[in-house]
Amino acid sequence: MKIDAILDAASVIPVLEVAALDAAAPLAEALASGGLRVIELTMRTDCALEAVGVMKEAAPSLIVGMGTVRTPDDVRQSVEAGAEFLVSPGAGPVLLDAMAASGAPSLPGVATASEAMTVCDAGLKAMKFFPAEPAGGIAYLKSLHGPLPDIVFCPTGGISAERAPDYLALPNVACVGGSWIATKKLIADGDWDAIAANAKRAASLKA
Repeated sequence: MKIDAILDAASVIPVLEVAALDAAAPLAEALASGGLRVIELTMRTDCALEAVGVMKEAAPSLIVGMGTVRTPDDVRQSVEAGAEFLVSPGAGPVLLDAMAASGAPSLPGVATASEAMTVCDAGLKAMKFFPAEPAGGIAYLKSLHGPLPDIVFCPTGGISAERAPDYLALPNVACVGGSWIATKKLIADGDWDAIAANAKRAASLKA
């Protein structure tokens, strides 16, 4: 899939920190049962790479990406683990080259107009806007749309369930990222019903 198709399949992309591998399968099932199709694991735990395959097997309908990708080695390991797209918090030239060479759909992170233009010059028109709320939020994205109308964003960082619809209403926002769907506490507690309910709410936000 191309990144545009992945973003089109998403509403709110849950940003997930899986600390224990035995949580991966029930987490995937809960998210899929709520109607979500796209999820992002983060490379912040020892089992993150292994969790990709477990989650894809448990819920084959999910498109599983890897986030917090920062280096060429992260890119390689994520692709080898089966990640279907890559997400980074920022985007330097070395990382952009590695993403392009991997052939994997990628969503590099930007926080300024200059960074967005740099990523655009590298041939990518879809980007993660991070950290969304601290970096200026909705007002900033509205300002970017005028001079950069061909760029679409997935804002992530500090976005709540209540705030998500306001972001999704913007013409240059394809979807949003959010940790509220499956917080670290909900995952640790094994509260799959709550996660499924949050997923259902998030899935319903897709225009």
